[in-house]
Formats: sequence, C-alpha cells, structure tokens
Amino acid sequence: MTRRMSITLGLFLACTLHAMAQNQWLSLKGTNGIGSGQHVVFITGEEYYRSEEAMSMFARILSQKYGYKCSVLFSIDKVTGTINPNQRNHIPGLHLLEDADLMVIFARFRELPDSEMKYIVDYVNDGRPVIGVRNATHAFRYQADSPSLYTSWDWHSTRWPGGFGQQILGDTWVSHYGKFQQEATLAHINSVHRNHPVMQGVKDKIFIRTDVNGVNQLGPEDKILLRGQVLSGRTPESSPVTDERKDTRMPLAWFRSYKAQSGKTGRAFCTTSGASVDWLSEDLRRLMVNVIFDLTGHTHEIPTETDVDFIMEYQPSAFGSLTDAQWRTKALTPDDFLPGHLK
Repeated sequence: MTRRMSITLGLFLACTLHAMAQNQWLSLKGTNGIGSGQHVVFITGEEYYRSEEAMSMFARILSQKYGYKCSVLFSIDKVTGTINPNQRNHIPGLHLLEDADLMVIFARFRELPDSEMKYIVDYVNDGRPVIGVRNATHAFRYQADSPSLYTSWDWHSTRWPGGFGQQILGDTWVSHYGKFQQEATLAHINSVHRNHPVMQGVKDKIFIRTDVNGVNQLGPEDKILLRGQVLSGRTPESSPVTDERKDTRMPLAWFRSYKAQSGKTGRAFCTTSGASVDWLSEDLRRLMVNVIFDLTGHTHEIPTETDVDFIMEYQPSAFGSLTDAQWRTKALTPDDFLPGHLK
C-alpha cells in the first residue's frame, strides 16, 4: 500500500468512526402539555428550503411548550455523518415511525433503499395522520430501472397516479405558479373554513416569502384553508401581480382524507409554503401547530391563540441550493439543533 493510499484510507476510517459516534437524528423529550405521551416524527431532506432548520424549530416548540416527544430525521452523509440534503438515499431513524402519532414530511426527490422506505409506507398504510410541507408533493423519485418495491410512490407515477403526493397529500408537483425566487405570496383565509378550529388566532393576509406553487388536483371534498396570491416582488410591501394571474389564488394549505394502498383511510394536511424563512410569520407557525394539535386528537384543546414564540433565537437561512462541499463545510449535525446549541 502506498503512503497516499494509507493516508486516504486513514481519513476515510476516521470520518466513518466520527459518523458512527454522533447522533444520526435529533431527539427531544416532551415535558408536560397537550401532547404529553405522544410522538411526532419530522422527516427532512430537500436541497432548497432548509427543512432541517424549520422542522427542528417546530420540534423545539412542540417539545418544550406542549409536551410532545419529537424526533427530527435528516439526510445524512454516510461518510462524514453530517447533514447533507444532496444525499438522497439515506435518512437514518425512519424506524421511529413505528410508534409515531404523527409524521411530518418535508422532503424532495428521495430514493431511499427499501429497508428505509418500508417504514414510511407502513406508516401510511396504517392510515395514520400525515403532514406534508412544500416539496413533499414530490417527495420521492425513482430511476426508471429501479428494482424497488415502492416505485409507485414516485412523484409522476402512472400506476398510482401522482404517487405519494397526489394520492396522500392531494397533488404532486405541478409548477412554480409564481416566479421562483422573484415573487412572494400573500395567503388569504378561505372564508368557507374561517371557523375551523385550526384557524383560531390565525390572522388573514399572511406574507410568505416563497412563491406560489401550482395545484390542480384537489377535489370538492378537500378543505382548503388558505389560498395564495402571487405578489410582484419578495417583500411584504410588494403589490399583487397585474398580469393574467391576478385573479387566481392557488390552494396553499388544506386538509383531506386519503385512502392508502392498503385500503385504510387517514387524514392529511398539506401546505405548499414552508421554507425556513416562511415560518418567520407567527400566523403561519400558529396554523401549523394548531394542525398538529388537531391531527393528534386535540381539536377541542386548541387555545384561542396558541403560543408559538421561538424557544431560542431563530435566524433561518435564505433558500437556495448548496454543493456537497458547502454542506460538508457547514458540518451540521442533528445535535446542533438542540435548544441552545444551534450554530
């Protein structure tokens, strides 16, 4: 063995041992509160919207204020053990779904090995509640020659039309209806469902920093809570667009009932907003936490104005893709999202 090969092997082994030594997901024990004794599992893994920041923020709120046990799972680099959403085939900790009361998924184009994917499929086939955020409408993508048992979950599946996104959440990926990274969103409450319990304390006209996504598969039985209007810029002062989109408000947040491949039915909530910067809106955070209360059986315990103040300072990153090298330089680990530990 040459000296160079020896050094390379040594570095590889050192990184591997480091990865094995650190926690592969974030675990937060609940205290007393509405969700005491219940478990929420957040699945992150997308390249643009800093889902790892946003979902960890909610885990801190839910565990510290409302007593839920929370687990946040990440796309993990198998060599370094650090968070890297560009790694699409590895999310450790999915076995935690076996005892979960709620799955919240914010992932894009994952192609997980069947040994990991099985836990997501089994959870949904049990008819348990699901929340999908932004890119979750196209959470899974398989190569054309994939031998996986779960290729029907692909975002443009024809065997199970639209895959997980359309069948469980209500729609798959359609389009950026607003211009990506150029136009923001003004969310309007649907007056038909203004008095739904989860809308308590949620004010109208919520500014959302991401653009409006196209949605066209929802049916009359789906409960649209928010609709998104395209803004001409990316600030709260931006006026609505005046082009052919001016009179269209896309579904932005909704409840629906789903039927799993097993034949069992369950409830789902989806929002096409949700970048880490979007959750700077107190009203959007309040809606999310109220939805979690509702889907975990606490509809009648939703406060008049749910406390969704941050547990610690929340300074979300601007959205955009990073290279593998940039992620490895950041060297984020799950424990970095513990209260008081965020880099």
